[in-house]
Amino acid sequence: MSEILVPVSFGELLDKIAILQIKAERISDPAKLANVRQELSALERTWMAHPAPARTPGFEAGAAGLPALRAELKAVNERLWDIEDAIRLKDKAGEFDAGFVRLARSVYLENDERARVKKEINLLLGSGYVEEKSYRDYRGGAAPDAG
Repeated sequence: MSEILVPVSFGELLDKIAILQIKAERISDPAKLANVRQELSALERTWMAHPAPARTPGFEAGAAGLPALRAELKAVNERLWDIEDAIRLKDKAGEFDAGFVRLARSVYLENDERARVKKEINLLLGSGYVEEKSYRDYRGGAAPDAG
C-alpha cells in the first residue's frame, strides 16, 4: 500500500474522521465499506496517537469541550450529506425549482458552519494550522469572513 503523510490541522483531521464515520454508517456496498473502514481506522490511530487532545483544556465533555465540538462537526457533515442527496434527486428529476435553490444555498451555509467548528477545534487544541475563509458577506452583516 502506498500512502502520503501530510501535516494537517486538528480540525481537518477530525472533519475527515467525521465524514468517514458517516460513510461507515450509510454505505452498504461491502467493497466500498472496506475501503472506508480501512481509512477510518488509519486516521483514528493517528488521532489517538497524538498527545495534544488528552492534555487540552476542554477535552472533557462540556458545552465548549472537544467531544461537543466533534459531535457538532459530525452533525454538520450529516446535514451536508442529506442536502447533497436531496439536490441530486431534484437534479435527476429536472426539478430546478425554489426547493432546489434553497438546498443549493444551504450547502454553503452549512459549509460556513463546518469551517467555524473546525476553527474552534483548531483554536482549542492549539493547532499550528488554522483554516481561514473569506467570502463576500451574503447574510447582511459587515464582516466578510465566514470563519
